[in-house]
Amino acid sequence: MSELTIWTYDWVPEGPRGFVRDLRLRWACEEAGLNYTVGTVPFDGRETNHLAHQPFGQVPYLQDGGVELFESGAGLLHLARKSDTLMPRDPVGEAQTLQWTIAALNSIEMVSVPWWFLKICGDDDNGLTGWLRQRLDHLERVLGEREWLAADRFTIADLLMADVLRVSLVRAFDDRPATEAYVKRVTDRPAFKKARADQMSHFEAADRVRETAS
Repeated sequence: MSELTIWTYDWVPEGPRGFVRDLRLRWACEEAGLNYTVGTVPFDGRETNHLAHQPFGQVPYLQDGGVELFESGAGLLHLARKSDTLMPRDPVGEAQTLQWTIAALNSIEMVSVPWWFLKICGDDDNGLTGWLRQRLDHLERVLGEREWLAADRFTIADLLMADVLRVSLVRAFDDRPATEAYVKRVTDRPAFKKARADQMSHFEAADRVRETAS
């Protein structure tokens, strides 16, 4: 039995399916050929029912034998240490991968998620629009000059950046052809397709369990 366990919710509503962040860890394992199992915590009561493992009541968290980590970025970096498919071992390639992994979280997602949330709540002029446009324009320039973010090949930096960018509302924010081509290139990978299909199947199976119980 695999020692790697990716923990997610037992069920979520239809809206977030395909975007719950255990997908990032599933995807990394599929890319690297790492065996893993999926554990679940109840969606109902999620604010308090697994705080010993994830202090904010979120998912995913990752168990690897005696090691346990929360936050998808931390989990990805842990998995990357297990396979050079996810991050090169030479100092330059590793440094490039690390900086772009952090950039996906700190420079892009930190702006895109609150902008997206305010946008769907109806606040179109929310004060973050100019900031997000600037960040996405800078990234468009970078992606217009290279196929991959780091080490001239796919790494967890691309996995994470593409996952941040594949939110349709964010990608529809102005026309950025290099970014669009990049997201398509990364999400066309078989490992992503399998990870997403597996997550969707997981939640669809939970629907059937709920229907039977009701």
